[in-house]
Amino acid sequence: MRIETYRDGLPGHLRTQVHRLQDEAWPPEGEGTYGHDPLLRPRAMVLVDADGTVLAALDLLFKELRHAGADWRAAGLSTVVTRTAARGRGHGRRLVAAAREALAADGETEVGLFTCDRPLRGFYEGAGWTELPGSVLVGGTPADPFPSDRPGFDKVTMGGFFTERARAARAGFAHARIGLYPGPVDRLW
Repeated sequence: MRIETYRDGLPGHLRTQVHRLQDEAWPPEGEGTYGHDPLLRPRAMVLVDADGTVLAALDLLFKELRHAGADWRAAGLSTVVTRTAARGRGHGRRLVAAAREALAADGETEVGLFTCDRPLRGFYEGAGWTELPGSVLVGGTPADPFPSDRPGFDKVTMGGFFTERARAARAGFAHARIGLYPGPVDRLW
């Protein structure tokens, strides 16, 4: 098995597999492919077995944000999915941990932030991420916000702090409303 990272989109044979996995996990209401706003500089990561089968996939999204009076270079996980037949074998956790390690090592990302369904908190913690208790990511746009604590959501905010400056400011991200504002396409990564 190997982990592959793509900055300019997945090659066709992998893209088709990933779209099928995404459609299986989140049945589409329309076309059924999950695109991202190119302004968020999407980067795809896939865990592929020896015969080229995608076992798990995720996307990393990047943007600058302002929080607690400071500007931060942030990244987050999006569309994390594991092939149904391969679940329970650690493939998703391996890929999520590799994504965290890649962000920590890239020299650009200061803070990793994303939300997940509450029951998945332990999965992400097992891959090295930390819950930010009481924190809410506010997605969408300032004119049309999309907060993670909206009615009907049961989300927790996960984080990673990859620089000394970010680690020193970590407490300011807990119990906070964090204005992520990724835009109208990726309303809440």
